[in-house]
Amino acid sequence: MSVFSALLIRDMRLSVRVGGGALMGALFFLIVVSMMPFAIGPDLNLLAKIGPAILWLGALLASLLSLDRLFATDYDDGSLDLLMMGRMPLELAVAAKAIAHWLTTSLPLVVITPVLGLMLNVEMSAMGWVSLTLLAGTPALTFIGLIGAALSVTLRRGGLLLAVLILPLTIPVLIFGVSAANAAINSATLDPTPLGSAFTILCALSLTSFVLGPVAAAAALRHGLE
Repeated sequence: MSVFSALLIRDMRLSVRVGGGALMGALFFLIVVSMMPFAIGPDLNLLAKIGPAILWLGALLASLLSLDRLFATDYDDGSLDLLMMGRMPLELAVAAKAIAHWLTTSLPLVVITPVLGLMLNVEMSAMGWVSLTLLAGTPALTFIGLIGAALSVTLRRGGLLLAVLILPLTIPVLIFGVSAANAAINSATLDPTPLGSAFTILCALSLTSFVLGPVAAAAALRHGLE
């Protein structure tokens, strides 16, 4: 087993054991989505119209829940120093941690999205496409959050600072994610492939963050821990 795979599996296990991992994020996602119909009222047409925005906003907030602990545990027990001095490049190490976070926190949100979409009166024919937009866009949220987690790792109670740093950077992902989901809903019954240019841009944002996120996070860690 390679060092990258070992680190990936280790972080996935820790994410499930410490703080609930997938269960905590999924429960928070469920709470956010289930509270919206009570706040908005029984207008099914309105719920269907703003359903994609609610799903995307819930996924964004749920993915932020455990980002502040992405490096905090390793920093507290000294594992982060070992990663920085190890033979594997630090960029690959932080990429493995981000992938483990996405697999244990964001991917379960994508899986339960069709069930929660029913609560928002989202068309069944478009539910799969809406889930696909989350599958394509949530990696961008994770790798953007990776940078904020690296910047705030040495700070006490850095969760608030992490949100302040990360939320403005996630606005483009949120805009194109909701646009792609709305396009899928509006044309799912007419077009067998209803995803438009917004989905292409969303994929580009995820690929860009996948490349730049680990590099920026590794640089922030080196600067912060020197």
